[in-house]
Amino acid sequence: MSENGARGWFGRREILKWSAVAGVAAAGTTLLSGTSAFASAAEGSLKGKRIGISTAGTDHFFDLQAYNAQIEEVKRLGGEPIAVDAGRNDGKLVSQLQTLIAQKPDAIVQLLGTLTVIDPWLKKARDAGIPVLTIDVGSTNSLNNSTSDNWGIGKDLALQLVSDIGGEGNIVVFNGFYGVTPCAIRYDQLVNVVKYFPKVKILEPELRDVIPNTVQDAFTQITAILNKYPEKGSIKAIWSAWDIPQLGATQALTAAGRTEIRTYGVDGSPEVLQLVADPASPAAADVAQQPAELGRTAIRNVARLLAGETLPRETYVPALLANKANVNDVTKKLGIG
Repeated sequence: MSENGARGWFGRREILKWSAVAGVAAAGTTLLSGTSAFASAAEGSLKGKRIGISTAGTDHFFDLQAYNAQIEEVKRLGGEPIAVDAGRNDGKLVSQLQTLIAQKPDAIVQLLGTLTVIDPWLKKARDAGIPVLTIDVGSTNSLNNSTSDNWGIGKDLALQLVSDIGGEGNIVVFNGFYGVTPCAIRYDQLVNVVKYFPKVKILEPELRDVIPNTVQDAFTQITAILNKYPEKGSIKAIWSAWDIPQLGATQALTAAGRTEIRTYGVDGSPEVLQLVADPASPAAADVAQQPAELGRTAIRNVARLLAGETLPRETYVPALLANKANVNDVTKKLGIG
């Protein structure tokens, strides 16, 4: 046990034991699955079908992989994709959804987006008789949402963080996209875990990550935080709901010589996993999702739905927590190493 762990409310061993027990109830963050809600290998045909594919943007590894995989899967199953990319512009996203609805495709799949922006238009699509499916969107207007188990992701990442800092210390949190369902769930899980560790404190005000220029903005904000807290040990960790802010934060820590602070994020972008694999980097953990498989799963679910199958409310595609000890194994399993 480390010195910090010995001083913490719980030691490292006890925290990891809790993590292991809790993980049994959240199999979504393993490669194993045993319920119908998990991604199925079942396929169908989309021959003669036109499938609308809408995304909030493709400037992030996750987004681009999921978007391209949908297009390829529609073609592979014999359908015609009608794909639109809003480029992180909410006005354009709404306009493109309007256009898709007017084209009356056989189904629409929405990839990401702020719920308050897209949900009225997903409802309009449903009202027009167009089946709506989503990826990482918690909408009641979606017949099926392909996603990772974000409850498990948030819990596992938070427990890793608390364990690494010995159950005590200040943490900096990026919380700029609470309106995006997966980000909200992961943040809530962090708060749920931290409340049981009274010596762990989330510093306020929380930081707001932005799009675009995410890396540069995170670098700037973390540099300012380091100037405010110059003493080593005054900050133990930096958390973000996705890993592009983590990338900027990690770069800022390295530039400032504050590599004793650890960073945590979600998505499994190759450049972040490379930092986790670097023993000298402060990037401590990143939950790796499978965005291409999420995209393929959503399209297979469209084919199943159009063939008359009843779909579960959500379909979970497994994710893996990568840390310093296992990152090489994780990247090999996911085929991105």
